Amino acid sequence: MLELVEYLIGKLVPEGDYSIEMRENGDEAEIVVIAAKKDIGKIIGKQGKIAKAIRTVVKAAGIHEDKKIIVEIVQ
Repeated sequence: MLELVEYLIGKLVPEGDYSIEMRENGDEAEIVVIAAKKDIGKIIGKQGKIAKAIRTVVKAAGIHEDKKIIVEIVQ
C-alpha cells in the first residue's frame, strides 16, 4: 500500500517536499502523508476530491490484504 500512495503523491507533486510514513496495528494500518504547505493544496484538491479519491483507491486495494487502511494528509 505504501508504494501505491508514494506513486500517487509522486505524480501529483513530482518535485514537492513530502514524506510518507506507515504505522501498523494488527489488522489496521495508517498511512500518513506529510507535505509542505505549498504542496498540500495539490494533494487535497478542490473540495477534497483528490484526497477522497486517494483514500478510496487505497481502501479498495487494502481489501485484498484484509486490512483497514486509513490515509491521513498533514502539513
